[in-house]
Amino acid sequence: MQTPVDPTTTVAWQKLQSLHEVFVPDLRGAFVDDAERAARYSFSAADLYVDLSKNLIDDAVLDALVQLADEVGVAAYRDAMFGGERINVTEDRSVLHTALRRPRGDVVEVDGVNVVDQVHGVLDAMYAFAERVRSGEWVGVTGKRITTIVNIGIGGSDLGPVMVYEALKPYVTPGLEARFVSNIDPTDVAEKTRGVDPETVLFIVASKTFTTLETLTNARLARDWLLDTLIGSGAIDGSDEQRADAIAKHFVAVSTALDKVAEFGIDPANAFGFWNWVGGRYSVDSAVGLPLVLTLGPVNFADFLAGFHALDQHFVTAEPERNVPLLMGLLNVWYVNFFKATSHAVLPYAQYLHRFAAYLQQLTMESNGKGVRLDGSPVTTETGEVFWGEPGTNGQHAFYQLIHQGTQLIPADFIAVANPAHPLTDGGVDVHELFLANYFAQTKALAFGKTAEEVRAEGTPEAIVSARVFTGNRPTTSIIAPALTPSVVGQLIALYEHITFVQGVVWGIDSFDQWGVELGKQLALQIAPAVAGDTTALEAQDPSTQNLVGYYLRHRH
Repeated sequence: MQTPVDPTTTVAWQKLQSLHEVFVPDLRGAFVDDAERAARYSFSAADLYVDLSKNLIDDAVLDALVQLADEVGVAAYRDAMFGGERINVTEDRSVLHTALRRPRGDVVEVDGVNVVDQVHGVLDAMYAFAERVRSGEWVGVTGKRITTIVNIGIGGSDLGPVMVYEALKPYVTPGLEARFVSNIDPTDVAEKTRGVDPETVLFIVASKTFTTLETLTNARLARDWLLDTLIGSGAIDGSDEQRADAIAKHFVAVSTALDKVAEFGIDPANAFGFWNWVGGRYSVDSAVGLPLVLTLGPVNFADFLAGFHALDQHFVTAEPERNVPLLMGLLNVWYVNFFKATSHAVLPYAQYLHRFAAYLQQLTMESNGKGVRLDGSPVTTETGEVFWGEPGTNGQHAFYQLIHQGTQLIPADFIAVANPAHPLTDGGVDVHELFLANYFAQTKALAFGKTAEEVRAEGTPEAIVSARVFTGNRPTTSIIAPALTPSVVGQLIALYEHITFVQGVVWGIDSFDQWGVELGKQLALQIAPAVAGDTTALEAQDPSTQNLVGYYLRHRH
């Protein structure tokens, strides 16, 4: 394995340590002293306008951060990733989610094969299938057209598609809807099939290997529900032939395990594959996006991919001092390693992005929640941070108190769009303008706060002055785009993909494996017999697990 540069040994790291030791946050003063600060620290990346000026930085800090990126080789790792080199060292794989959105005709070779041609081959098949469904050519077993798509997947096969579907609901074709089943809790599949017409539903089973426990369990439950409901209503007679026909017409797969797909009853011709160089949390723009192609249509999905590619191009071509994902990734390093920040809030002032923080949790924490470096040695710095958030203004009435006046430093990204999908008014007042007034006000309040003198000037009793002081100097990044289009959603996802990548390179870790999810899954399989009542299996468990399983067994009806 390659030995990454230890960031703590670089000249830039020593500069950052020295700068942090004497750094006194004073955003009020910084803006007074530098009338051009907002302009100098604001940048464009494709359609995204990004204001970094309310971060705890100055030119010296930014210069040292950019120097750090140079010393640890961020650009070289970036080029290696885009070029198809095997930078996922623990799995010996290329990392080529960026190839999923490259234009037809581009060339990126892995083992002598141009993967861009493969990508467009799958896209063409997805688009052709989607047109059959959307036009009504593809129908269910009783001849009715498809109206409901139910995606069955987990992790990257769920979080990405559901987030994008919710973000782009105004673009969903009328007469189509999507639902998403992920949790092995049987409540999930029961609720998601409630009210669904079995004659007009299409299930997508998304599992690369077609072995994922949760996904295959839910797929079997869905298959049983479909057949039982169709037979119960008299839509099919229950013969083996009609049962097989129903499965074939109401199930398709996102998988490369064609033998297992066929064994389930799905025609392998209706299986759409992707590759081992696409990690699950980076796969929403692959065949995993099939529910999006079906509901949004190929044109909108192509625009979505174009947004990714536009941000990719910015990441590759923009100079370091104006490279938005590079700078945002480096700022996260600044806060995690020098200010000891342990969490990062993402606060979209766009209700359609209400699943964005949940999506980013997997992208960022599964990528950078690592304790060893690329060469297997222990990390030399803190790594990763907890990503969380909710849409504004809901969050203002829930947890903003902690961000404004708590003792923890919580960097926050505020995201908004200039043009809403629904430009409504209330008594002649543009509600979106009121909404965005809150977006602008929150970052101002976090940056500049409110002094004791200002509180007293409002006539506040002295006894509660201190409780109403806002210290300010709480760092934020503001991101705003013209509208929440398919392209802009793609740009936002790519932005955070590359932010995550930059942090991983600085820390010298493999951001593209996820061994930390394996142990719990292995133990679940060992414990399952005990939960089913096997006393020998129960006795093999630790005392705490025995106690908990015992409680379950005593109370399960």
